[in-house]
Amino acid sequence: MAIGWKGVFPAVTTQLRADLSIDLEDTQRVVDDLIRDGVTGIIALGTVGENNSLMYDEKVSVLTAIVEVVAGRVPVLTGVSEYDTRRSVRYAQAAEKVGADGLMLLPPMVYVPHSHELVAYFKGVASNTALPIMLYNNPPAYRTVIDKAVLAELVDVPNIVCVKESAPDTRRFTDFHNDFGDRFVLFAGLDDVALEGLYLGAQGWVSGLTNAFPKESVGLVRAFERGDHAKALEIYRWFMPLLHLDAEHDLVQSIKLAEEVMGRGSERVLPPRLPLIGARRAEVIAMVEKAAATRPVIELAKAA
Repeated sequence: MAIGWKGVFPAVTTQLRADLSIDLEDTQRVVDDLIRDGVTGIIALGTVGENNSLMYDEKVSVLTAIVEVVAGRVPVLTGVSEYDTRRSVRYAQAAEKVGADGLMLLPPMVYVPHSHELVAYFKGVASNTALPIMLYNNPPAYRTVIDKAVLAELVDVPNIVCVKESAPDTRRFTDFHNDFGDRFVLFAGLDDVALEGLYLGAQGWVSGLTNAFPKESVGLVRAFERGDHAKALEIYRWFMPLLHLDAEHDLVQSIKLAEEVMGRGSERVLPPRLPLIGARRAEVIAMVEKAAATRPVIELAKAA
């Protein structure tokens, strides 16, 4: 299955009103702003989009609103983050019906499957949708590892096309390339090893901090693509203190706070998450303000 996924795919936030109801209009504004700033894809309802804090109908409403505002300008993938195969298939089919371009499929939540169970789960979802699928590997967060043995069992599943690699061990990019060649498109999924992932063969970056600094994220990837490695490194080093936030337990609150400081969105989150407080809140605000005051000059010329 041919796909054109590459570049910067922010895992976008779900915007909330003061009463914590979902603000579909503001979510659309946030997404539209990101596209205008040059991102090349959208991840709706990932971890940063608070997928697991939303009810089924709310997820479908948010995804429908995002697909509507994107209007085909870039691919829209949606997170599939459910407890079991039946729930995942139900949401995957709803996503296909409302016009999503692909799925970002997580392992089942809560239960940690054996390898053969994980393979059966991925096949069970893939066989019930025509959409292309990005598998999401994040062992530190979800305690499940999508390793070479699992991928070897999925080579013949035509719509499993991509792996978002969020393990901190960047050797995995090379191992996957050596074992599978170009069978699976690779994406970097952990912000503070994104450039390493690009050097090791990732075609794109699913990013959290792009929500606060989209032009710099796009500038980093475009600099890499055109071979301006000095510029890519300059941006990456400037960005790194904030990129580390993506690997922390409170990444959602931190990213939404950064979004608010930059005037792009609201820091409101759904319980059980709460906005950052105290020293942690002050620390993140100071980091964002310093980044804003020292941001590098970005050249957004197209890659060669």
